[in-house]
Amino acid sequence: MKLNIPLKFFLLIVAMCLLTSDGFSQRRERHRKFDPVQFQKELEQYITTAAGLTPAEAGAFFPVYREMQKKQRVLFEQMRRYRVVDTTNDCACRKALKKQDELDIELKTMQRDYHERFMRIISPSKVFKALKAEDDFHRQALRKAAGKPRPEHRK
Repeated sequence: MKLNIPLKFFLLIVAMCLLTSDGFSQRRERHRKFDPVQFQKELEQYITTAAGLTPAEAGAFFPVYREMQKKQRVLFEQMRRYRVVDTTNDCACRKALKKQDELDIELKTMQRDYHERFMRIISPSKVFKALKAEDDFHRQALRKAAGKPRPEHRK
């Protein structure tokens, strides 16, 4: 079957459009905007499943957990301010180091206090599982954002 030139050209254009539209949709999927509400929802679902929280436990745990996250963000923002320092200025470096140390101690003290509160809400083993699940979820999210596959689990 012999196709004339305009028809061949038309088919070539259609094929190219189909191929590039699929590529663009995959690229768009990879570079979609971050949705903090969706991220929080997925995080809480992951923690609930991994820690084996009942609906009642999750209902009591997550308001306190979100409160801790909010306070942590404030400290992390303060810590970030002291990461960029003029390294030729010893006085500025000393001040930044002291402030970072103070913020680290404040963060750890706050975490300890919230861990105690968590253990009054759910069992210590579930608190431990929840905190591990949070860490695992964040690692997976970073790998996904970087486009790297999840490594095989080693025992």
